[in-house]
Amino acid sequence: MKILYGVQGTGNGHISRARMMAKHFHERKADVDFLFSGRDPERYFEMECFGDYQTRTGLSFITHQGSVSYLRTALQNRPVQFLREVRDLDVSGYDVILTDFEPVTAWAGKLLGCPVIGIGHQYAFHHPGVPRSKGDILSRLILRCFAPVSTGLGLHWSDFGGPIVPPIVNTSVTSQEGNSILVYLPFEDQQRVTRLLNQLNGWHFIQYSPDLQDGRDGNVDTRQTSFSGFKQNLQSCRAVICNAGFELISECLYLGKTVLAKPVAGQGEQIANALALSQLNYADIMHELSLNQIQNWLSALPEARRVQYPDVAAALVEWVLSEQWHDTRGLSEDLWRKTRLA
Repeated sequence: MKILYGVQGTGNGHISRARMMAKHFHERKADVDFLFSGRDPERYFEMECFGDYQTRTGLSFITHQGSVSYLRTALQNRPVQFLREVRDLDVSGYDVILTDFEPVTAWAGKLLGCPVIGIGHQYAFHHPGVPRSKGDILSRLILRCFAPVSTGLGLHWSDFGGPIVPPIVNTSVTSQEGNSILVYLPFEDQQRVTRLLNQLNGWHFIQYSPDLQDGRDGNVDTRQTSFSGFKQNLQSCRAVICNAGFELISECLYLGKTVLAKPVAGQGEQIANALALSQLNYADIMHELSLNQIQNWLSALPEARRVQYPDVAAALVEWVLSEQWHDTRGLSEDLWRKTRLA
């Protein structure tokens, strides 16, 4: 079986999932080609596990000061170039296409009539039981049309009554005790974030962003985003302040890290994630970058919820290679039986 795996590269969460999937595909000696879109090629880092991967421009959302800017998104995306990328991508030699919300591979497969399997968080929102912000018609349209699939397998923190599977996390890592607060708010103004953290005396922060350089600013260690360094700090931190992206919070839940999440304004998926986190009592939420709210949260850090997830990536690779793509319900039930709330 020859597989094309498309990965949305706008955020690092999709790539983190793909790393785990790539590991298990490699162990099974599967024939998989990877394609990434959504960021400049030079901004990908530590990509060795994906072999001779391809990149495309694709489509992405543009943020400004912590909110999705639909005007900037419309101006910076190039629909004609996207259509050309879809047309020019030869998928005729593949038996199946996997996509984690990557639009070029999804649309190329749809137009050719090739099976397209969506494996990612966004596909969970196709099920009615998943918390959603009411009346967000644009987000619903985007989720359905951005990267269309013939079979969608959604990942979430609960099955919410549908054939949804648990998050993909690295089950080989262990949590360590530490006192630092890890901060990852890549869609915010980083200087503003640093200035805010500087006002919180008595706390040590490690602030990551692609726009930062390694350094020290008072009580804040600034770090340019790196895969290995970030994972090490995540394992050893006391708590995490981050946006409401799915993958990082999933890792926090697995490691038992307390979370304060700020959803990106105007980003329907993150707003829905915040609703789910509140419903499940998995994290505290702030909708604005608020010094008082962070201060109050730090002064009485709640006890973390820890969720022991099984090796979902291994199960998904086996499911893909077995070609039992119709059976999403059985896969979901089996994986949730193996999930434990510690």
